[in-house]
Amino acid sequence: MAEASTEPVYEGALFNRLRAGAGAHWDTYVGHEFVRQLGSGSLPEAAFRHYLIQDYLFLIHFSRAWALAAYKAETLADIRSAAEVLAGISDTEMRLHVEFCASWGLTEADMEAAPEAQGCLAYTRYVLETGLRGDLLDLHVALAPCVVGYGEIGRTLGALETVANNPYRAWIEMYSGDEYQAVARGAAAALDDLWARRGSDARLAGVQRIFDEATRLEAGFWQMGLDAA
Repeated sequence: MAEASTEPVYEGALFNRLRAGAGAHWDTYVGHEFVRQLGSGSLPEAAFRHYLIQDYLFLIHFSRAWALAAYKAETLADIRSAAEVLAGISDTEMRLHVEFCASWGLTEADMEAAPEAQGCLAYTRYVLETGLRGDLLDLHVALAPCVVGYGEIGRTLGALETVANNPYRAWIEMYSGDEYQAVARGAAAALDDLWARRGSDARLAGVQRIFDEATRLEAGFWQMGLDAA
């Protein structure tokens, strides 16, 4: 698999500053062995199925995080933005995920009944706890490694010459496609907007810690899938 680029992928100034500050944590996340095997098509099916189940459970808590973002909002525009994302996840993305999982022999009932793995518990609860104790900027920073990071991973995998024959082609095309790339760009831009309203040099170290920890937990989510093979 091609190496993850060290150059900024999206234009968000704060995101790229945090991405650079995360250093090895970011490289471990976007270049994880799970991602590499996904890109080469060599990832064991058991690992991918386990990941899909946990990703279903993750999306439930991801929806909760965006509901919290609406509560934490200070403007009507922020409330509407969070509500739009929440509806997109709970109504559209979840439906598409269930349909995609069905092609891998997984029913929604199977996924609902599955216990949460430690990797899923750790990341989702960290995001929610960060949002509860912090403000909207803190919450968006905690969400950014997932939202924008998947876009970067999708672009990297989508550029591989072997995508056409990859059994995970549909997943790669979903995150490398124009629709998700627009989501990633929007999330990076939203960080800049929040930073302009609520950021300061005194806050940079704190949001960097949040970003680093969320990135580390995202890498743990990949490892959870790999360990299940």
